[in-house]
Amino acid sequence: MSDLFAPREPEDMKAKRPLADRLRPRTLSEVSGQEHLTGPDGVLSRMIEAGSLGSMIFWGPPGTGKTTVARLLSGETGLAFEQISAIFSGVADLKKVFEAARARRMGGRQTLLFVDEIHRFNRAQQDSFLPVMEDGTIVLVGATTENPSFELNAALLSRARVLTFKPHDETSLEELLKRAEAVEEKPLPLDEEARASLLRMADGDGRAVLTLAEEVWRAARAGETFGQDDLFRIVQRRAPVYDKSQDGHYNLISALHKAVRGSDPDASLYYLTRMLDAGEDPLFLCRRMVRMAVEDIGLADPQALVVCNAVKDAYDFLGSPEGDLALAQACVYLATAPKSNAIYTAYKSAMRAAKEHGSLLPPKHILNAPTKLMKGEGYGDGYRYDHDQPDAFSGQDYFPEKMGRQTFYDPPERGFERELRKRLDWWAKLRKERGDG
Repeated sequence: MSDLFAPREPEDMKAKRPLADRLRPRTLSEVSGQEHLTGPDGVLSRMIEAGSLGSMIFWGPPGTGKTTVARLLSGETGLAFEQISAIFSGVADLKKVFEAARARRMGGRQTLLFVDEIHRFNRAQQDSFLPVMEDGTIVLVGATTENPSFELNAALLSRARVLTFKPHDETSLEELLKRAEAVEEKPLPLDEEARASLLRMADGDGRAVLTLAEEVWRAARAGETFGQDDLFRIVQRRAPVYDKSQDGHYNLISALHKAVRGSDPDASLYYLTRMLDAGEDPLFLCRRMVRMAVEDIGLADPQALVVCNAVKDAYDFLGSPEGDLALAQACVYLATAPKSNAIYTAYKSAMRAAKEHGSLLPPKHILNAPTKLMKGEGYGDGYRYDHDQPDAFSGQDYFPEKMGRQTFYDPPERGFERELRKRLDWWAKLRKERGDG
């Protein structure tokens, strides 16, 4: 990052700096896309008005201005600015920074310490910030792209306010492009459709949209205007922001699962293809769809589980990209299937009962008696073989005597479970008539 207070550099050196660096805001009012923080009534604007900054965690995707805003805050408040990255810094580096901050404090000046990728510090390293935060040696501003609730210590979070940075929308990205055109003193050589595509490619990242624009300007000859196909060829398409082990992964699989549960095949396909496009492991998606089949559909459509397992085999056989279509088929099948979580809730209820009631002995009439001693103890006495009974149903109680009869599975009248509901009601009627209900 360039220093706002460094001597002005020669014009020929300035021209070599990346466009994103040349367009870096010099005041909070110039920050684009974060009006809820930096606008006239924004949280940070009010802090500056009050003349007091507390420690903060900036949480948001790349290219939303976290580093820039931290530096601007130090300029607006007169705090000394110190920046480190958790990727490249260790305990020794932190000690040096804290010592320098204490020396400044003795001289009457507080330090704003900006820690990029703060979630990369381990628990002990995060805890080392606590004393210098509490005694006012530093105002900590940490930046992270990951959910602070999962990645940062509770003690650190209790002493810092989490401020969320939003991805740029098309309006703020367009504003950045117009600023770039003003600085370059020429229009971006794209037609309307290609310009809209470039904004989408940026994926909410302000730095990315300016980098993409630079690539377009470098590629254009005098008087040339590019269409959408030309744009794709020039920039080779920027990969979506997605980390298979982090928030993006969990957010999208959650969205896919809920769209399937909500019987929306179009939204389900959208999230499935987003994950495939970002490089997700197709077998992970197969496993998740098997889970959806048993959690949200169950016996309302017993074929759902069969279909998902068949799709896994089809993908193993075909691979990508041919096998991806099998995943799409399973996705639509699940989304359009009748829904029931009756098996899911029955399983949880049965598990809770198993834990609560301990090791109760099953009723003796359903226990085998392979020895004379067991026969003498009454094992197997009174058991009625169901196949020999009218309707192949004895109606006997199979729960432990001390527990009493329980009901866990309660199927709704949807899909195949409508038939199961009829059977259960019929058996309940017979059980009552035969005196075992």
